[in-house]
Amino acid sequence: MVLKLLKRKAARSARGSVPSIPEGRRVYAIGDIHGCADLFDALLARIEEDVAARRPAEITLVLLGDLVDRGPDSRAVIERAMQLEASGGDVRFLAGNHEEVFLEAVTRPSRETSRFFYRIGGRETVLSYGLSEREMIDIDHGALAARLPGMVPPEHVAFLQRFEDQIEIGDYLFVHAGVKPNVPLDQQKQRHLRWIREEFLDHEGDLGKIVVHGHTVSEAVEQRGHRIGIDTGAWASGVLTAVALEGRERWFIDTAESV
Repeated sequence: MVLKLLKRKAARSARGSVPSIPEGRRVYAIGDIHGCADLFDALLARIEEDVAARRPAEITLVLLGDLVDRGPDSRAVIERAMQLEASGGDVRFLAGNHEEVFLEAVTRPSRETSRFFYRIGGRETVLSYGLSEREMIDIDHGALAARLPGMVPPEHVAFLQRFEDQIEIGDYLFVHAGVKPNVPLDQQKQRHLRWIREEFLDHEGDLGKIVVHGHTVSEAVEQRGHRIGIDTGAWASGVLTAVALEGRERWFIDTAESV
């Protein structure tokens, strides 16, 4: 397999300076996985190859959220992420809107929450936790709400509940969806960090940091002066993408042609 790197110097920010990561540190941030365990493993392997090919550095791995829903094996993705956490490396996890809805469906079940969870891709998540296709056809949202809490291991719930809302490293801010423009970064509301779209995407001005985000699918990586979007729609496209940041450089690693 060919390691596909789209390497370039980091673009200058709206303030004119070149954004950077603290010296001696390298960050790999992975976009929305959405239940694609095979792509997750493939991308981790490519990141390992990239680490081995470069000079030693303090490595931080950031998952930008939306580990679950839509793809075929959310349970396996969560278990793989838990293994990464247990490995002792510097691995950090952001909560996406899909984690938020999943946790709501498991910890505060209701017919309405179950219906919304199902509609945004929860069907595939439930199947990955052991409900059969036949049962899924026959079950209604009230029965699903009653059953789901007993299907998801408590350690999975506790793991997802520990996810962060924003991570700041050097001149970069890592979030799931984006930030509300013209609001200080330390005053951002959780709903914006997990759900915002157009108001953030359409904004052209400085945001205080270069925001690295997922949440909104694009055919290729989106680089603007103030943000980097790396959700390449893995569950539909078969391409899961990571951005790597070191010093003033950035490059991209993806799973194109890997599976």
